[in-house]
Amino acid sequence: MRVLIVAATTSEIAPILAAFSEAPAHSLQMRSFTYAGRAVDVLVTGVGMVATAAWCAHVLAQASYDFALDVGVCGSFDSALTPGTVVHVTSDRIAELGAEDGDHFLPIDEMKLPCEYEFVNEAPPTNSALEQLPAVSGITVNTVHGNAASIAAVRERFAPQVESMEGAAFMYACRIQDVPFAQVRAVSNIVETRNPAAWKMAEAIERLGQATLDILNQS
Repeated sequence: MRVLIVAATTSEIAPILAAFSEAPAHSLQMRSFTYAGRAVDVLVTGVGMVATAAWCAHVLAQASYDFALDVGVCGSFDSALTPGTVVHVTSDRIAELGAEDGDHFLPIDEMKLPCEYEFVNEAPPTNSALEQLPAVSGITVNTVHGNAASIAAVRERFAPQVESMEGAAFMYACRIQDVPFAQVRAVSNIVETRNPAAWKMAEAIERLGQATLDILNQS
């Protein structure tokens, strides 16, 4: 079995990398490992949907994988998803894609333009550890929400449960290449006026690492 793990930053996957045995690196972005008899390639794309889309498209076009796993942290709009909760993002959309119409935001679907903006994982890999995670809806953004008015507006528009800066781009690339995939994230913070003192980054990364290894062990 060959697995691709995608992350925006090395820090988000530090506990995962510590569990792997490393083979020679392909590049600064790509490294190869073995874990429990499985070949695992790790792609660190850099932050944001553009970098994620470009690197995922490049890698998935050059190699075949049994499944791809996007892992990272996220913010939560859902009070039930407290910091440290690990979730399976089964639907995601590019939230800012659209146009301003005076004071009104016009989502891309209302503009009747040929564009893919919403992605649903209808056939995630069969995996008991993955199936135990809460399935949630997400949005992918270039600007993380931290303003009360914009938070209220995006809640009303899309009712998201979590947000990231990469998820939809990863899902789109996997769908184009017909690779089974899953997006797994750990909540690091509640989406609110920016308040780093309340973030639980270390706890989120630790739990994300354990959940990822559980998924690999069940693959």
